[in-house]
Amino acid sequence: MSQQPPIALHHAGIWVSDFERMVAFYRGIFNFHVSDEGRYPDGKRLIFLTLDPTAHHTFVIAEGRPAGSPSTVNQLSFRTDSLASVRRYWEAVTRAEVKRMVTVTHGNAWSVYFWDPEDNRVEIFADTPWHVPQPCGEPIDFAKTDEEIYELTRKLAQGLSGFKAFDEWRGETARAMADEAKPIG
Repeated sequence: MSQQPPIALHHAGIWVSDFERMVAFYRGIFNFHVSDEGRYPDGKRLIFLTLDPTAHHTFVIAEGRPAGSPSTVNQLSFRTDSLASVRRYWEAVTRAEVKRMVTVTHGNAWSVYFWDPEDNRVEIFADTPWHVPQPCGEPIDFAKTDEEIYELTRKLAQGLSGFKAFDEWRGETARAMADEAKPIG
């Protein structure tokens, strides 16, 4: 078995029914920069958005979803750097047009889930210092302080089978991936 060249998931795109509404929604929450926009040969619009000046786009919104059709998106997840940053996004989401919002700790992450105007589930999360096997989810209240949420998460994580420091889990995973990539024979 030969080793595959390295890759990384780079960008995602969604089909939408209400183009202007969805562009305004995502730009309003994430402050995306419009890097490009255009039309498909059939005239439908698309817009390229980025949060990274080295990437032409990290998110694409395109017309073409039939009105009233159900979402096929499991989730669009955006990682941020800290619990405090998740809180700032939670505050932005509470001011935005969302159908539903859920706040949870997964033991290994603090997350805010919300559904956009076309019912796609979106997650904003930050890693915790701990790893616990998934799925794991415990509601958290962002009305509490960062210290209270941190302590609740620490107690939850430490009480679960498979608990370890996230750095330990990362090291184990890196070694396992390196072993899997070694040619056989």
